[in-house]
Amino acid sequence: MSILTLALLQLAPPGPRLDANLRAGDAACRRAKALGADLALFPEMWSNGYSYGADGEVYRHPGHWDGAPALDEGPAWLGEPLAPDAPFLAHFRALAADLDMAIALTYLEAWDGPPRNTMALIDRTGETVLTQAKVHTCAFAAPEAGLTPGGGFAACTLDTAAGPVRIGAMICYDREFPESARALMLAGAELILVPNACDMEHNRLAQLRSRATENMTAVAMANYAGPGWGHSTAHDGIAFADGRSRDTLLVEAGEQPGVYPAFLDLDALRSYRERETWGDAFRRPSAYGPLVSAPTAPPFVRVARDGSRPAR
Repeated sequence: MSILTLALLQLAPPGPRLDANLRAGDAACRRAKALGADLALFPEMWSNGYSYGADGEVYRHPGHWDGAPALDEGPAWLGEPLAPDAPFLAHFRALAADLDMAIALTYLEAWDGPPRNTMALIDRTGETVLTQAKVHTCAFAAPEAGLTPGGGFAACTLDTAAGPVRIGAMICYDREFPESARALMLAGAELILVPNACDMEHNRLAQLRSRATENMTAVAMANYAGPGWGHSTAHDGIAFADGRSRDTLLVEAGEQPGVYPAFLDLDALRSYRERETWGDAFRRPSAYGPLVSAPTAPPFVRVARDGSRPAR
């Protein structure tokens, strides 16, 4: 068997101090390596702990504002956006090489314009092999409404001790859109990483199971610890074996901080993908035109107080 060991870093929200987050992240990665991990996955925007001021709605149904802020009145992110060559990222590139372990590091990325919500996948030699920005930013609320969204979904080939693995990522709210995981499956992803920062109740947890099953991909999500949060989860995407339904769940954490390993059988997943009926086996793309061409219609229209609508 070819087993890929994932480490879900379910850490307590650390606050916006970069030096403290570097130290805590370094310790978590070393703990992951001690558990035999090939890849360690951080929660969303680890560089500043997803820290910001008081939240506020930006887009709502027309006529129902109740004093919601305009686009430029919401709270700001705490912590500075980071360039890809920032010392914080350089530290984790060196750490990945030192540990011989891939690291999926998340951060508030400096950009030409508003910053991005980004994951950098660093391979075990210390090279960044994938940079994925959050596509479906939470445009309905500040401060995410002020982020620059990513332009699409891509996959890369990650070299691991278990062999090469095709990997992509979708960040938090991205997982609530089936198109995100579908695009990654079409890009060749065998494993989808999901850095997360929100409460994880049963409906959101069910989304992860569905994304894995319908695309025949493994899905691994790391969330911050805390009451109502946590529940970092991994699914192997193998919904049937020997003609019977099976549970795709590899691991689900509780709400406490910790490093949670998940063991993915790559050979079993690849064999399953070669013979089963989901993924891209029997799709009919010619029937899906409205997915990319239809304008937003009621009851889904949302506008800002200035009359603008979310970018599409």
